[in-house]
Amino acid sequence: DLANHPTKDTVKLLTCLLEKIATENDHHTAGSSSQDILSVSHSPYTCFHARSIPTITLQAYLVRILKYCPCANECLLALLVYFDRMAVDDSNQASLRINSYNIHRLVIAGIMVSSKFFSDVFYTNTRYAKVGGLPVAELNTLELEFLHLNHYSLFINVDELQQYGNKVLLNW
Repeated sequence: DLANHPTKDTVKLLTCLLEKIATENDHHTAGSSSQDILSVSHSPYTCFHARSIPTITLQAYLVRILKYCPCANECLLALLVYFDRMAVDDSNQASLRINSYNIHRLVIAGIMVSSKFFSDVFYTNTRYAKVGGLPVAELNTLELEFLHLNHYSLFINVDELQQYGNKVLLNW
């Protein structure tokens, strides 16, 4: 039951999974031709793409976020659901591919959005920006793009959250 699972352990599970995905996609992107990258409709670059890979590990970043902006496991699991939704190629638009250049920004935007949706108490964008090491205006842009890529559909039913929780625990 991931709802009662210790959040610190959930962070470890989530970090392991997201690092695997990012690493795999790093290899895939590295194999893309320059023609693919230059194509606007298939560009791997979005507002989430950082100039360089952050020096802080994903786990340390998640621990930092949860230390200063605590949230429940539902918010962490919701990240996976939202990332899956964003990865679906829709309307001939390029799907988002998680990699080492964008995972940190996706995580801070995703936790902020999911926390606002799932929690009765959440923090301001200014606080999330400070914790995430971003200017507030940039985080606001990331939040808007995150919502857009999810078609402004944030609701996740309990069964779907449980399915994702079960899959994470099984793959652990």
